[in-house]
Amino acid sequence: MKTLVIGTRGSQLALAQSRFVLESLKQIYPYLSFEVKIIKTTGDKFLNQSFDKMEGKGFFVKEIEEALLNKEIDLAVHSMKDLPTEEEKRLKIVSVTEREDPRDVLASREDYWLATLPRGAVVGTSSLRRKAQLLNYRSDLKFKPVRGNINTRLRKMKESEVDAIILAYSGLKRLSLEKEIREVLPMEMCMPAAGQGALGIQVRADDENTSSIARSLNHYPTERAIAAERAMLKYLGGGCHVPIGAYGELKSTEVRLWGVVASTDGRYCLRDVLSGPISDASFIGRHLARRLLKKGAEKYIGTNYSEG
Repeated sequence: MKTLVIGTRGSQLALAQSRFVLESLKQIYPYLSFEVKIIKTTGDKFLNQSFDKMEGKGFFVKEIEEALLNKEIDLAVHSMKDLPTEEEKRLKIVSVTEREDPRDVLASREDYWLATLPRGAVVGTSSLRRKAQLLNYRSDLKFKPVRGNINTRLRKMKESEVDAIILAYSGLKRLSLEKEIREVLPMEMCMPAAGQGALGIQVRADDENTSSIARSLNHYPTERAIAAERAMLKYLGGGCHVPIGAYGELKSTEVRLWGVVASTDGRYCLRDVLSGPISDASFIGRHLARRLLKKGAEKYIGTNYSEG
């Protein structure tokens, strides 16, 4: 059989994630050959530009999907939180890996926690979701966009560009950088992005052979929980331009989904939670979105939500 080529971004984290997928597949299919191909995405090319200033969606996936469609690669590894909810019909996500800790964390120069940061401290993040929720908790904080890979962002913090930065726990864990964490932010303070902490493996829709291979890494509880999160996000029409957070988890035969929609200035945060059968994961996501809209969420996200 030919070597299966795995497409990925070139950041340290993306490469670590792809190596994890490669090694996991090798354990199941020791007779197969795999290699990794690095693809530079739009998000990697414009590192000085904040996400909310960039047009469109899928900054970290578009070029990888094009390589998949052009048969330059056989499967792609994405962070699930980077994948737009409007999926390319010629491609499909066949596997969602078991989720790492989905929470956000704070790293700081002077061993501060969020509550002990000096008044007016500067926090580094390019995420409107994080900024809005943290402003709701502490309106005195200042925020500065900080882009680049995790080590670059940590270096910028240590060089005094910012007092603290907000990062995903899962990324630090995958790079064995947990020592940099000063505080794990509780979800009632900072709800994660839909899909945060999990990887998605994408293939061409007509490639059944590669699909069956990649499907072996699917973690059903994670896949169902994230299906609910992404259904909520899709219904609301959200992405990196809107402060929306979501987190789902499985309890026995039910999915429990939390959601938050915030105003960009952090003055308002609408929260809700809904549970239902695993088989209805996507419906639960859409229904929670409708409940948030009835509470007034459309004031913060415009009228982009979908009635589908």
